[in-house]
Amino acid sequence: MLYSGVSWGADGYEVEVLDVDGRAALPPARFGAGQMESLIGHLTSLGDGLVTVVESTIGILDGRMMSAGLDVYRADPQIVPGRPAFGSVPAGRLARAAYRDLAALTRLDPGRGTQTGREGDLEAGIADGAAALAALAAAGRCLSHGPRERREVALTFDDGPQPPYTGQVLDVLERYGVRATFFCVGLNAGAHAEEIARMREQGHAVGNHTWSHPFLPELSRAQLAEQIERTGAAIAGAGGGRAPVLFRPPYGSRNAEVMGWLRELGTTVVLWDVEPFDWAMPGAREIAEIVLGQVRPGSIILLHDGGGDRSQTVGSLAPMIEGLLDRGYRFVLVDELQRVTR
Repeated sequence: MLYSGVSWGADGYEVEVLDVDGRAALPPARFGAGQMESLIGHLTSLGDGLVTVVESTIGILDGRMMSAGLDVYRADPQIVPGRPAFGSVPAGRLARAAYRDLAALTRLDPGRGTQTGREGDLEAGIADGAAALAALAAAGRCLSHGPRERREVALTFDDGPQPPYTGQVLDVLERYGVRATFFCVGLNAGAHAEEIARMREQGHAVGNHTWSHPFLPELSRAQLAEQIERTGAAIAGAGGGRAPVLFRPPYGSRNAEVMGWLRELGTTVVLWDVEPFDWAMPGAREIAEIVLGQVRPGSIILLHDGGGDRSQTVGSLAPMIEGLLDRGYRFVLVDELQRVTR
């Protein structure tokens, strides 16, 4: 048995591996933000019997790791307290948490994702923040959909940019002349600036999706502000534009306190009303059919171009777009929906 911990920071990731006796099995290994495949290759090369632990503030690694066959666990704050204002606790502490008591960690399920085992916490936070969300929506600073009288829809993509899938998504959108809104993660934005530049060149909009895709109710206000501000700067630097105002909370996670902070930080919160759970990889045909079955005028459709294997999402786009066009829908950017709802 080997125990690996993967931490994140401003520039990328660090991996530490302990053996069955809790001693360092390898020297620490560091990987840049754009070297996720190398990181996963490093871990898979260690063979069977490896446990990999990530912290609860990173939500863009586990999907790709599990797709590669890795056994991934999540360490929550009560297990590894003392995370810094920006970044995770060290990789060695994560590995040691698994060595000490693997049963105290949460084993992630590919069909449930990073939120495995705390879906109830997510729903409770959403309920707690309902009144604050309604107040923000009334002020024109939050939307889940646009006007229902217009046959317009907004395609949105989360968690990228991630080669090769972001480029493949952009290829399909370009072929059909469709514009979309991409909610980008800071770690990926800095590593793949050329993808964000292409988004802007093709007329797409770019929104903020935090730096590392954390569960927001676990953050302090200062940690949330760091996540948003650093991501905004990375997107602005990558695409040559301003830092985005549009913000999508990872998993839609929130509570009343978080909604208050988001209002103070000047964001416009974007949620959704159509979700085919493409990240769970139900099949390209099913993704398209779910969207076509749920869509209504003004819908905001949640899809993903990052965070895992997104080949099914790419494969769903042509039938999805053609089906919506056949029904007389026009594709718009989220901020166009947002302007007409004010």
